[in-house]
Amino acid sequence: MRAYIVVVALLLVIFGAIGGYLYMKFSALAAQDFSPPPVTIAAATAQGETWDSYLEAVGSVRSVRGVELTAETAGEITAIEFDSGDQVEAGQLLLVLNDQVEQAARLNEIASLELAEILFERDAKLIKQQSIPESQYDRSKADLARARAQLAETEARIRNKRIYAPFAGTVGIRQVDLGDYISPGTEIATLQDMTQLEVDFTLPDRFTPKLRPGLPILLSVNAFPDREFRAELVALDSSVDPGTRNLLLRARIMENEGLLPGMFAILKLDLQENREVVAVPETAVSYSLQGNTVYVIEDTEDGGLTAASRIVKVGETRDGRTAVLTNLEAGERVATVGQNKLYRGVRVLIDDAVEL
Repeated sequence: MRAYIVVVALLLVIFGAIGGYLYMKFSALAAQDFSPPPVTIAAATAQGETWDSYLEAVGSVRSVRGVELTAETAGEITAIEFDSGDQVEAGQLLLVLNDQVEQAARLNEIASLELAEILFERDAKLIKQQSIPESQYDRSKADLARARAQLAETEARIRNKRIYAPFAGTVGIRQVDLGDYISPGTEIATLQDMTQLEVDFTLPDRFTPKLRPGLPILLSVNAFPDREFRAELVALDSSVDPGTRNLLLRARIMENEGLLPGMFAILKLDLQENREVVAVPETAVSYSLQGNTVYVIEDTEDGGLTAASRIVKVGETRDGRTAVLTNLEAGERVATVGQNKLYRGVRVLIDDAVEL
């Protein structure tokens, strides 16, 4: 009996020791913090900024005076008085078509005119002496007028056999050669006045109340990626295109050195209006089908930091900063790097040295 009591006592001591050990072990585990560690991110403060208002558009550069040189009549080219790329003056002869038939007709009509003048002068003297009937005088007068008209018509046809520069400018690539037979409307070359360039472009009609001649424009082209050209809005069309609801506008380019007609141009039209926006670094905005989101940094009750997602409406982006139009106030901090690691209720640690 006594041995039984000893065994029981030993068992109680052993199990008590095991129980105490397990209790201490689980108590230590229960006291540990198993919450995930904070996520390291970079953050920035949303700032209130004043932005100027401008509209962007695209268009094509064109010359104020630019034409395709064509012939009004058919004929064989007998002389070409220019080369591709030449600078020509207004009225300069550029091309001559075969006019032998017209020149022969002109000589014949000059002779007819001289005869008509002689007969008219003679009849004019005789009519004063009442030596001829008045009908003969009238016929001489009409023959003279007819001879003059026929000569003028032939000289006009001769002029149509010659192509003159309608204004001073630069001739483009020549499209014809000596001896070619051309038809009316055949393109000979282009002529562009490079001293005055303009650009036509369109904008939605909802911006019409903000538009007026004189607004400044900055223009850029692919040929000069690091350069902007000054331009000025000079005209608005008198009607809106009913198919696109766009309004056609025209701007005069003030600085046009190096530009060529036909170049694709990107325009920034300054509306000369300032507006207040809340701006954040463009990396702070996450774009998705559900909406544009920013993660706002908030304080926790224990003095830590957490990040909460917030759906916002964004505007344009300038110089690496995006305008947030709704649901964000100036002074709030937003995550700029590491948003892909954030989730609801996450604790964060801000480290501005974090890189993308």
